[in-house]
Amino acid sequence: MDKMTVGMVGVGLMGHGIARNIAAKGWPLLFLDHPGNQPVGDLTALGARRLDRLEALAECRAVILCLSGTPQVEEVLLGAGGLLAAIRPGTVIVDCSTAIPASTLRLAGLTREAGGEFMDAAMTRTPKEAEEGRLNLLVGADGDLFNRMRPLLGTFAENIFHAGEVGAGHTLKLLHNFVSIGCATLISEAAACARQAGIRDATFVDVLSKGGGHGAALDRIAPFLLSGDTSGMRFSVANAAKDLSYYRQLSRDVGAAHDAADGVGAALDGLAQGGFADSYLSEAAALFFPQDKPSHD
Repeated sequence: MDKMTVGMVGVGLMGHGIARNIAAKGWPLLFLDHPGNQPVGDLTALGARRLDRLEALAECRAVILCLSGTPQVEEVLLGAGGLLAAIRPGTVIVDCSTAIPASTLRLAGLTREAGGEFMDAAMTRTPKEAEEGRLNLLVGADGDLFNRMRPLLGTFAENIFHAGEVGAGHTLKLLHNFVSIGCATLISEAAACARQAGIRDATFVDVLSKGGGHGAALDRIAPFLLSGDTSGMRFSVANAAKDLSYYRQLSRDVGAAHDAADGVGAALDGLAQGGFADSYLSEAAALFFPQDKPSHD
């Protein structure tokens, strides 16, 4: 499947880097024109072609979805003019979105009925690593499909984990995001409390970094606490709340405990409903006390 024609739906913050790396490494690329796309001049300069109709992507041997969540994935595949009504036999749907595993399993079955193949390839890391072609991918697929698609996945990923059969990639992504978002939310709430209690941000960060509070979440939150730099975790509160809701649904579906997840979800829902849905999770320490809300010029 080397250098097959690849389609792309979702050229946003994460998808742009995926698309650019695919095109830069010589794979023919078609992508859907959409208002949510990042600027695409660099993609067209690399030979990628912009399409204005979803079903026009049906000529592709593989179509990568990089969408915001389950409703969007379902609409792209099943909605009016959706992909499953137009795909050719053997077309591979690669869903890099964050999605509810129960929906993933259903869509995989419908894709097979339409003559195609389906794999979930959920992403971790940030838009920076996406642009660098250094994402982590958590893949759910049978072994043969995983091996066939690995050259394409390798154009934009540094680490590729075969999580198991279809649905396992999205399951592992929700587990990962619960831990990652949960830790970031906890640290931010603690930092807000520290500020109210008169503890300097630098002291708070220094103590955590030299003890049990150190980790990736602190590394991403600390730049905001120390200098107002939000680049460590440019992930919106709304997206974080959405991912936590997906994890809570997963935990209910499999009969697992979710008390801690409910607490994190309630904290994020409170921020979103308080008017901070579009703010970055990296600045949540200020958002927990509205008077500290950072300004965006």
